[in-house]
Amino acid sequence: MTNMLPALTGSNVIYGMGMMEMGMTMSYEQLLTDAEIVRMTRRILQGIPVNPDTMALDVIKAVGPANNYLAQKHTRKYMRQELSTTQYIDRTQRETWEKKGGMTMTEATKAKAIDILENYEVTPLPDDVKKRIHDIVVEGEEEAEELARFQAKKK
Repeated sequence: MTNMLPALTGSNVIYGMGMMEMGMTMSYEQLLTDAEIVRMTRRILQGIPVNPDTMALDVIKAVGPANNYLAQKHTRKYMRQELSTTQYIDRTQRETWEKKGGMTMTEATKAKAIDILENYEVTPLPDDVKKRIHDIVVEGEEEAEELARFQAKKK
């Protein structure tokens, strides 16, 4: 969780996703695992809103101690917003996990990486974006030629 400290300081760059062996090796499985960790970190950084509605003192008074808060509309509303979901960490009970194949996180990320490599289809850029990129490249080439002519004249 070495990404947590820079994230908590407000850094907007988390370095090293997918890297292993001090950056000498890149792993698709590690990249997907790190992306999962970054998603969880981002959720933590959102914080927990504390206000009169989220505190629900009226619900607490109405339901009382040791009663069923899960049946309350307020609980269901906020519970859905606060659920922490993951793609590769399977939090189901062991029996369910085993019935689904019992894949570890590493096995799940490897399967996903292979799926992406074999099946990902690039979404084509809209024509206006392609034109803008082309215009930028042409402008850069023209500037480079102008600079080359200027430097040649100086000699």
